[in-house]
Amino acid sequence: MFSFCFRVNITSILLTLTVSVSQIYAQRSDSVKTLNSAQVLDIVKKYHPIVRQADIHVQKSGADLIIARGGFDPIISAYLAKKTFDGTNYYNQSSPELSVPTWFGVEIHTGLENLTGNRTDPTMTKGQSSYLGVTVPLAKNLLMDKRRAFLKQARIFNTMALVEQRVVVNDLLMEAMEAYWLWVRAYETFKIVENNVVVNQRRFEMVRKSFINGERPAIDTVEALTQLQSFQIRQNEKWLEFQNNGLKLSAYLWQENDKPYLLPESVTPETNWDKELNVDNFQTDLNNLLSYASVSHPELQLYDFKLDALQIDKKLKFQSLLPKADFTYNHLNKGYNVLNSEMSGLFFNNNYRYGFKFEVPLRLSEGRGEYRKARLKIEETNISLSRKQLDIQVKIRTYYNEFNTLKTQLFIQNNNLLSYQQLVRAEETLFLNGESSLFLINSRENKALEAQEKLVELRTKFFKTLYSLQWSAGSLAQ
Repeated sequence: MFSFCFRVNITSILLTLTVSVSQIYAQRSDSVKTLNSAQVLDIVKKYHPIVRQADIHVQKSGADLIIARGGFDPIISAYLAKKTFDGTNYYNQSSPELSVPTWFGVEIHTGLENLTGNRTDPTMTKGQSSYLGVTVPLAKNLLMDKRRAFLKQARIFNTMALVEQRVVVNDLLMEAMEAYWLWVRAYETFKIVENNVVVNQRRFEMVRKSFINGERPAIDTVEALTQLQSFQIRQNEKWLEFQNNGLKLSAYLWQENDKPYLLPESVTPETNWDKELNVDNFQTDLNNLLSYASVSHPELQLYDFKLDALQIDKKLKFQSLLPKADFTYNHLNKGYNVLNSEMSGLFFNNNYRYGFKFEVPLRLSEGRGEYRKARLKIEETNISLSRKQLDIQVKIRTYYNEFNTLKTQLFIQNNNLLSYQQLVRAEETLFLNGESSLFLINSRENKALEAQEKLVELRTKFFKTLYSLQWSAGSLAQ
């Protein structure tokens, strides 16, 4: 009676396990597609919204550059005035003017004047006249002024925006690769456990038949069933881990028009994922990585551009220490054609108007403070640059050491797995000959499973570190 009940229970449990395994496979589509690391990088570069935002930032810096160029736009202005009081026409004046700023601080201006009336300013020329002249700074703003400083800085900031885009993309691609290799690891460990479930189902069926035939004790079926159940539980856990890591990877996979993309469960890594990358295509020489980073790492380039912008600001602030001395000269002419005016001899002989303006703060407090502040900003940025250089070098050396260590660990772990698998096969042979037990087979099998999962972990970590090495040198976004 006990034997019959036990067999019935075993049969029902087996049917339940078969149904649960079928449900797991039912969740997976028949049309399986694959995804590799190169495809992930390409998708992120093309469609990720952060990359698009970085591109918008570049376009905004281009707009700022246009704004800065506006400081050198020619300006047309006009002054119109008229006064009539108590029946008397005091004056009627119109004065259009064109001023053209130049890169060297000199401003060229020309204009027309027409003044009529009964009570005009005696210093003003009545009738039609014209002039052509220049305004020249003799001290302050001669070598640098706000217009030139803003334009130079705008050009630097426009280039900086491109470099900042590389920084953003470099970091984003590294995050995507971390998510990708976790996804690969989750899938491969699931496949390993799935394969162990199949093996243990066959073993359980074999032990069950042996028990029915009276060749094995009932406890062996319990031992086989327990091992099978433990693998099925792990199979469910690994499938859940694969699903969740797929969701995390989906956060980096976008479509056109800023549409998010949910990675289907039917999409899996390529079969030869551990051979999809040719290590020779990556830079793995330490000296070359350090040399490249010192010249081309986008974060270091940002500091170089910041220093260039601060040097321009320092030159501008130095102008505050100089006195303001502006000289203006206009050549005058009766009528509207100033070029036909008589220019005999020196400019200061006839038909001219000039002015000289001089001012200087007695203590130069604001100028001294602004100039000192500009120098301190440069010193502060140089310190930050030195720290960043060291930080990047440490990262490169750290990932380089990890990369080489993982190569050694992979070799050892692969041999370790082969040894465990050999022990499992040997134990199974002994079991078939009646010289071993399911307990020993299960023990060997668990160790082999741990070794296989560890090998997958090391392999995915190896490839992630390979990308991390490129990221640390700033070359991932190339």
